Amino acid sequence: MAKKKKQNTDSSGTVAVNRKARHDYLIESEYEAGISLLGWEVKSLRAGKAQLTDGYVVIQKAEAWLTACNISPLSTVSTHFKPEPMRARRLLLHREELNKLIGAVERKGYTLVPLKIYFTRGKAKLKLGVGKGKKQHDKRAAEKDKDWKREQSRILKAVNR
Repeated sequence: MAKKKKQNTDSSGTVAVNRKARHDYLIESEYEAGISLLGWEVKSLRAGKAQLTDGYVVIQKAEAWLTACNISPLSTVSTHFKPEPMRARRLLLHREELNKLIGAVERKGYTLVPLKIYFTRGKAKLKLGVGKGKKQHDKRAAEKDKDWKREQSRILKAVNR
């Protein structure tokens, strides 16, 4: 019997999370898209070697593309193949979902933000957020609300003891 290799993903199959996205954008809706990957990219994702922080999604010629997402190659990639870690990767969406996204971006001024990459039933998926950029005062207000909720929970714990 062959032993299974340990993956650098958590129990839910999450590979990479863009924590900055919810801080910088007000996410109104989320979509799940498949990602068109090469073999070495899938192996790197399974090893947890992906970064979404600088990534963004653009729509060109009625297709969605994930750009500036870094998937670092493993050291075991072939010597005669030159991997490109920052290449644009096509997102696989249904036509009606893609039409909604095109309408949101072109007419309403929304931004498409990659939120996280994960595996579902052996397939790499991208959670895609549709939102608007937050202004500096919105970020401060969100931080203030977060601190207040944390303080409320501390007070309630002290009262319940």
